[in-house]
Order: sequence, then C-alpha cells, then structure tokens
Amino acid sequence: MLRRVLLIIIFFYCSLGMATEDEAPAQVMLFGVFHFANPGNDIVKTAQVDVMTPENQVYLEGLARRIADFRPTVMLLEFDPENQTRMQERYQQFIEGTYELGSNEIYQLGFRIAKMIGLKTVYSFDERKVGWEAAELFEYMPKHDPETQAKMDGLIAEITETRNLAHATKSLSELLMQSNDPQQDRLNKYLYVLTNQVGAGHNFVGADSAASWWRRNFRMYANIQKHARPGERIVAIGGQGHTAILKDLLAMDADRIAVDVRPYIGAP
Repeated sequence: MLRRVLLIIIFFYCSLGMATEDEAPAQVMLFGVFHFANPGNDIVKTAQVDVMTPENQVYLEGLARRIADFRPTVMLLEFDPENQTRMQERYQQFIEGTYELGSNEIYQLGFRIAKMIGLKTVYSFDERKVGWEAAELFEYMPKHDPETQAKMDGLIAEITETRNLAHATKSLSELLMQSNDPQQDRLNKYLYVLTNQVGAGHNFVGADSAASWWRRNFRMYANIQKHARPGERIVAIGGQGHTAILKDLLAMDADRIAVDVRPYIGAP
C-alpha cells in the first residue's frame, strides 16, 4: 500500500513538472538589424557594408548556426503580411535547393536559421496598414519651431556620418552588435522624443506623429504576442527602428521572457 502511495506521489510530481515546462513563458529573442538590402526608406541614409562578400557569408552561416542552438520554434520576419504566400513559396524553394538567397536579412538570417532547425514555415510580424505619419510635422516644424528643426537636422547629420564611418570600418559582427546596443536603441527613439514637443498646447503635431510610429510598433508587438504562446521560443528579426521599441514592450510583458541576442552575435 505504501509503495502504491509513493508511486502515485512520484507520478503526480513528474506530471506537475511536465505541465510546468509546457506552460513556461515564451522566450522571445528580438534581433535588431540594419537592413542588409536597404531600400533607402529610413530617415537616416547610409552607404553600408556588403553582406555578400565571402568573408561575411562565412560569418552569417556561423551566426545562423549559433542562433539555431537557441532552438527556435517560430521564426518571425519583417516583410509585408500580404506577401506571406510568396515568401513561404521562396522559403520552400530554399529548402529544396532551388532558391538562391538574396542579400536581404529575411533570407540571409531568417531563411538560413529556419532551415537549420527544420521549421516548415516562416511568418511575417510586420504591419503596413499604419506607419509614421510625419508629413504634417515636417511641413509645420520649419515654420513654427525652427529650433527643433535645426536640432533634428544636426542630429540626423551626425548619426549619418557616424554610421557611414562604422559601415566603412567595422566588421559585420560589430555592426550587428551596434544594432542591438541599448545606447543606440535610445538614440534611435530620441529622434521621435525630440520632435514630440512640436505644436504642444496647439495642434500637438509632434506628439501625434510620434504616436503614429509607436502605433505601428504596438501592432507589430501584438503579432509577436500572437505567436509567443507558453513554451514557444521565438526569434523575430527586424530593423533596429522597430526592435528598439519592441524591446521596451517585451520588457514590460510579464507573460514572456526576453532573450538577449548579443551573446549569439559573437566574433567575426
């Protein structure tokens, strides 16, 4: 009788342990990048490193293998959700060996990692129906707040010069580490905080503009939350302009655990 009771107790605790593991909070790795195939849509324009050189291809292969060691269960990428079917077709072709990877980080990192760990699907977590609504701000600011305009112009020029120098002198691993540096994230968000005051007490054009950018990123984070269910391990790869904000939202999320990508970036 005692033996039976002990077996029941052991079974109960083993079952409890299994349930706890299955119900553990999702782990989310946000990987901020500069766009490898930059379309030039960002406010800061840079001449950037070529990720397709033999040296950088070797590095990216190693980087993909290190992130694969995290054993992601879901791969989230920054592409238009309307292109989900087309991107999935390309990914399937890559698995079959009939698609040659382009320079975009979607392919160079997302497809590579997903194939290494045997994922059948890659998903978009982007949101394109809302964006940064800055046209009114840029029309209003030079006339009504030239001081903030001049400060913003100076800051953009400084960031552009610094990033151009970095892409000309730093290794790819150093550039990716920089894209995930908390101080760089802070600087990225400061551009919006700087102009937030424009029109305060009047039309709040600065605050409304900044809010529109956060609105897009709140939607992107909602897409991450949809996939980041208990027990999942998520990798979400996107431009640093997004991940700088998404990391703040993840830090506030009591139901999910942030995984720092920097130890995986590694050496060249």
